Amino acid sequence: MRAGSVAVVVADEIRVPSWDLYELSIPFTVFGKPQPDLSDHWYDLRLCATREPRQAAMGESGISLRTPYGLEGLAGADTVVVTSVPDACIDEGAPLPAGLADALRAAHAEGARMVSLCTGAFALAEAGLLDGRRATAHWMHTAQLAARYPDVTVDDSVLYVDDGDVLTSAGLTAGLDLCLHLVRRDLGAHVANQLARRMVVPAHRPGGQAQFIDLSVPETDDTGLGPVLEWARAHLDRPLTVDDLARRAATSPRTFYRRLHAATGTTPLRWLLNQRLARAQTLLETTDLPVERVGELSGLGTANNLRHHFLKHVGVSPADYRRSFFSRPAA
Repeated sequence: MRAGSVAVVVADEIRVPSWDLYELSIPFTVFGKPQPDLSDHWYDLRLCATREPRQAAMGESGISLRTPYGLEGLAGADTVVVTSVPDACIDEGAPLPAGLADALRAAHAEGARMVSLCTGAFALAEAGLLDGRRATAHWMHTAQLAARYPDVTVDDSVLYVDDGDVLTSAGLTAGLDLCLHLVRRDLGAHVANQLARRMVVPAHRPGGQAQFIDLSVPETDDTGLGPVLEWARAHLDRPLTVDDLARRAATSPRTFYRRLHAATGTTPLRWLLNQRLARAQTLLETTDLPVERVGELSGLGTANNLRHHFLKHVGVSPADYRRSFFSRPAA
């Protein structure tokens, strides 16, 4: 269980547009405020400006950001986050702020985990850190990213891409999903879920969810889905099927499939698997139940089946996951 230090780069030399301010606020909200009741280990966050003096930028609304750190602040950071690059770097091919690409390469060479939100992917790509990797950005900019950096496999259909030591996200709220995913990786599902609850956002949206969510579903569909999904979460220990959920929603399986996919960007079976994995993670973190019982309560079946899904989707065995994140919460 390790949080470490996070260096957030402000790469705009002139101003921080309103959308970029939103994305800049995300790592501050997730990593910048200690949560001692959730974890004794929290993040040490620092804002690193690319301009001199250490006045990072002036927003359209007159907001000025000041920090004692420049690009030298990236040295020694465990995680480096680039939230955006100046619009001119995208639209006009202007160069990145002086020294930024070199500082990013040096931080990665020292072992830092590199993260981009939205257009920050252009900075990682310019530094060569995305070559040969799969990456994403806001769908409005993915075509430019792919054309400018042909060695990068650009995926415009996902919320975020976790490639181990280099992670990229789409724009706006997808950046929040990625930052909560990092908390989940570092401090466990329980901490990430509780933090998301405090922020009144979904606890976990997998990176493979689509950027393009069809919001044209009638309101009656949404109000019909909510109770069904809550019921499913409360009965994950049952062998649920799409037919079961469709019957509870009083729709045909085909209609239920369409509604859920439109609302979440994923299929019913994938949604159920994600919920089961999240339940298993929470049980492993907060109880000493044997893995056989965790498999039963989460609906993942036998201990062998639980291990199979954990190795495939979480990357470690249930036992290793428990060793890393077990911390019985206070009553």
